[in-house]
Amino acid sequence: MKPEEFSKYEKARILGARALQIAMNAPLLIKIEKEDLEKVRYDALKIAEIEFESGILPIMVKRPFPKKREGALKRVKKQNIGDAQLEEKEVAEEEEIAKEGEIMELANPDDETDGGDEGGEE
Repeated sequence: MKPEEFSKYEKARILGARALQIAMNAPLLIKIEKEDLEKVRYDALKIAEIEFESGILPIMVKRPFPKKREGALKRVKKQNIGDAQLEEKEVAEEEEIAKEGEIMELANPDDETDGGDEGGEE
């Protein structure tokens, strides 16, 4: 692949990986004169860019493509619920919530006492 064919994310990943290799003393894949290295101040990322632009990096990018699907789409049937049925369901849910509240014994602010040692008077 040519350097123009990579997305900016692929290019960043390739340059980062190669710069890390160069920073850890991997051999350079292209002959760069000492004067040119001094111009880029021996920066691993700049050297990786030079190698990338020359097109000699032996790196492949695999791009997954979605699978083609054939066949008809399934349609979900809507349930026609009347207003009366909807109200009955809401009333039943409210009753269930009220029962659960009674079972759990919801706390009231009056139930709480101040019996801790949280800077109170002695």
